[in-house]
Amino acid sequence: MKRLLLTISLSIIVLTTIGAIYWHCLERKHHIDIDSQQYPISGIDISAHNGDIDFIKIAQSGIDFVFIKATEGATFKDPRFHSNYNKALKSGLKVGAYHFFRFNTDGYLQALNILHSLKGKHLDLPIAIDIEEYTNDRNTPTEYIISQISTLINTFKNNNLPFIFYTNKNGYTRFIKGNFDEYPLWICSFSNPPISEKWQFWQYSHKGTIKGVFGNIDLNTYNGTNEDWNKWLNSIRYQSQ
Repeated sequence: MKRLLLTISLSIIVLTTIGAIYWHCLERKHHIDIDSQQYPISGIDISAHNGDIDFIKIAQSGIDFVFIKATEGATFKDPRFHSNYNKALKSGLKVGAYHFFRFNTDGYLQALNILHSLKGKHLDLPIAIDIEEYTNDRNTPTEYIISQISTLINTFKNNNLPFIFYTNKNGYTRFIKGNFDEYPLWICSFSNPPISEKWQFWQYSHKGTIKGVFGNIDLNTYNGTNEDWNKWLNSIRYQSQ
């Protein structure tokens, strides 16, 4: 009986240890630690899913910039965009907006959706176009998606709007590489370096925690020094619509 109890106890300890290791690995799957000396500029990206946000606390925690979800597809507008934009602006953060690109939706109509939501607003950062297979129909022909992306960015160009592509490694290979190489890139990657090609921003975590936001939040950094950052900000020519 004692031997049986000992065996059960040891089995419980082993299983608990394995479970803890597995959970730790699962939690770390979408996170990588970065060198803050090498990458001194920090940022986050948010949407209505992050709930009510205290941007003052975020700014006080050392965050430099924020990308705020504005739109998705041809008709969806993030219900917290205007509120988040105004609060972030008052906090002193450098503010950008992003649009989630829908594969099966006309690029021109998606551009109009963004333009309408940004009317009268000034951004410090380029508009980010979020291109990824997640929640999209990945069976949509690549050629069609690329053509609609081209339509969208041409509309941006006609309105003198700076933009940047956000995507992950799969999206980069499928949509960006060889098609839109000349445009700045915001890459989601959990390896270091994030990608061998040139990049502007790096989203390195989906598991960040920051004072002012409840729960996990995406963490990002800029590819450069503080001096590089300030020069780059001064180079952006965003015109309010």
